[in-house]
Amino acid sequence: MTLPKPGSSERTQLNRMRERAVDDRTALYEVLDSNILCHIALSIDSEPVILPYGYTRDGDRLLIHGSSGARFMRLMAEGAPVCISVTELTAIVVARSTFNSSMNYLSAVIFGRAVEIAGEAKARALEIVSDGFLPGRSSEVRASTKKELAATIVLSVPLDEASLKIREHGVEDEPEDIGTGVWAGLIPLTRVAQDPIADDDESRQLPVPESVRAFIAKPKA
Repeated sequence: MTLPKPGSSERTQLNRMRERAVDDRTALYEVLDSNILCHIALSIDSEPVILPYGYTRDGDRLLIHGSSGARFMRLMAEGAPVCISVTELTAIVVARSTFNSSMNYLSAVIFGRAVEIAGEAKARALEIVSDGFLPGRSSEVRASTKKELAATIVLSVPLDEASLKIREHGVEDEPEDIGTGVWAGLIPLTRVAQDPIADDDESRQLPVPESVRAFIAKPKA
């Protein structure tokens, strides 16, 4: 089945700066795969609430996990409509005026309803989530216990309705601002993972696992 392109629904179409819209699903996946933190918004008692959650993309869906005791997670599991945002900031754009100063970024927004994953698929989904954070980590640790699985809700959110907006160019100064003796340019922003810190005596005697070394070599935001 061919999924709709990003920005193809009425509420994912950009009304302003439409030139920044990207309708390539592969580009959407690249943004989602290079990050691990999203912000999820929903309505609780007619009030907007937004919370940060870790996530992993699995094919054409996002996997999100959290405590089964959390009201936010229970509401999502019950099918409350959600809006999910993933943003990666890549540069500060310093223009010759504050009005034209900006940021370079990659911004994905997903609308939908979550579906709870249960049974045998739940344990597998948690392994996928773990490997999404640190590739290969699930094979380095013990399996989750029944008690741990019961304390966790795992949700799947389809990527059927999404938008992708990207700004990745330089300064857009007014022609009359050029030659005024004011500096303009970009401040590039990069992600850096520092050396890992062993938590205890045992860990200090063990080699750093491959999953951790791989993350340091290519960190996600």
